[in-house]
Amino acid sequence: MSIRRVLFAVGMAGCLTVSGVSLSAADPTIEQTARYILDVVRAFRAAYVLHVVEHTRGSGLEPKEEWQKDPHFLPLPAQFVKSATEQVDSVEIGLISLTPINPENRPKTQAETDALIQLEKDRARGFISFSDGSYFKGVSADLAMVRSCIECHNHHPKTARSNFKQWDVMGGLVVRIKRGAELETQPFPPDPTKRPPGPMDWPVPQQQPVAPPWVR
Repeated sequence: MSIRRVLFAVGMAGCLTVSGVSLSAADPTIEQTARYILDVVRAFRAAYVLHVVEHTRGSGLEPKEEWQKDPHFLPLPAQFVKSATEQVDSVEIGLISLTPINPENRPKTQAETDALIQLEKDRARGFISFSDGSYFKGVSADLAMVRSCIECHNHHPKTARSNFKQWDVMGGLVVRIKRGAELETQPFPPDPTKRPPGPMDWPVPQQQPVAPPWVR
């Protein structure tokens, strides 16, 4: 799906009025789109942490880096996000940190590093967007919501920081949108081949209405 279609779909959804009957043709800005994407990713990450990782604590299921080796292991929240975002090819979505356990999660540019520093200094800001070379990027603060996140990072043998506290900024969710990608167009797939009508496709015979017993 091209960025143009993503922008159009999000714009149509965002322009619904309270009455549910009025639509606007105005597209969202690329900054709004970046914010919308990260809001959705952050919501799914939070739901996974709260309703899967925390909910199953003490049940024998636990998050592990090598979760594929044992059905009693769960992906770490960062692995869950990475696995989900790998299904998206129209934009690049990832996790970045100034002190990552996985070196692949370091910021890719100085501008991404500066955005993380600003978010750590002002946690309430929550979101920063900026142009960076041929990309437009948005970074959303990734907070230490629950004890499991804090313990995992503080006690990991490869950690570069072991003093995280609840609600600290541990890193950020980043979306990278290629400039000019919103102008790309892709043809819709062809219509499916028509098949002969099946038993469920034949029209239902109309029955004569039956008057209620109190009508003479």
